Amino acid sequence: MVWRGKNVTRIVRTRGFSSAPFSPPARAAVYERHGSPDEVLKIVDVPGRALDRREVCVKMLAAPINPSDINRIEGVYPMRPTPPAIAGGEGVGKVELVGSDVENLRVGDWVIPTYSGVGTWSTHVLKEETSWCKVPDDVPIEYLATISVNPCTAFRMLEDFSALEPGDVVVQNGATSMVGQCVIQIAHAKGLQTINIVRDRPGIEEAKEKLMNLGATEVVLDSQFDSPGSKDILANRGTPKLGLNCIGGASAGAVLKLLAPSGTMVTYGGMSKKPVIVSTTAFIFKDIRLRGFWLQKWIQEHKREEMVAMASSLIELVQAGRLKYVTEKIGFEDFERALRKALGKEGSVPKQVLVF
Repeated sequence: MVWRGKNVTRIVRTRGFSSAPFSPPARAAVYERHGSPDEVLKIVDVPGRALDRREVCVKMLAAPINPSDINRIEGVYPMRPTPPAIAGGEGVGKVELVGSDVENLRVGDWVIPTYSGVGTWSTHVLKEETSWCKVPDDVPIEYLATISVNPCTAFRMLEDFSALEPGDVVVQNGATSMVGQCVIQIAHAKGLQTINIVRDRPGIEEAKEKLMNLGATEVVLDSQFDSPGSKDILANRGTPKLGLNCIGGASAGAVLKLLAPSGTMVTYGGMSKKPVIVSTTAFIFKDIRLRGFWLQKWIQEHKREEMVAMASSLIELVQAGRLKYVTEKIGFEDFERALRKALGKEGSVPKQVLVF
């Protein structure tokens, strides 16, 4: 098989028999080398091919542009495909064709990937049956397309690092991020309290109100930690057993300051690009524990069935109206504009979701 586009040609060997189902041609966002996405990505034609016996051809319905997608294209993400590659790691699609030995999926089923990086920025994707998880078709596509990265990250951090019970307190920074918003809502559904640290900036009162409406217990400004009375934030609240950090630097210090003795801080991002600094006192006298979390590593170490169960739990929250977040849908034919927005070149915008 040959990929032909303005700037890409790639030979791909096909397997299987001529009698096998034959996928339709696709349009895909491809990069031949690592670099800035707006420089290396090209929309190209991908010819169809015969399906292997266990393969499924999925017609994509929607796929988001995530920061991890950008990092893969740039070549700085720890796990990334070797170029030339089709970009995109998350999304939702509809089964269009199945191989002869496919057992659990049928034409018409809606599916999401069970792992990241399958190349979802394409009108059609061919992967083995085990690469897909069936999902209900009565959920808005923007939620299904974005359920398996940010919500799953929030879900796992609340499940895996501390034995939390209803009434317990979680503190986090980066609360306005999509993961932060998911943490608030999943914690609220579990009966947990959340203290949410946000950066003081124009429009922050509106942002604070939004977080409170999602179920936040407290929303506090990072500037409040510069005063001696910062611990008054915990008045009438329990001391947090779990802290979540996606920023680093002084913001991580604010999370640590509020943690209970023997509390755990989980770092899952470093948006400030500043290190996490912990005092010797915090280690010796508070026995603070520091952990890290990367969803891709969790997926590698756990069974596919566990990923499926987690996605199902999150979709149930969406169906119940207990997990909400804002996205912006934009047609795949307007890919360049969606990419500019995702790269921050048109100001602050919601997460971009490509619709096919």
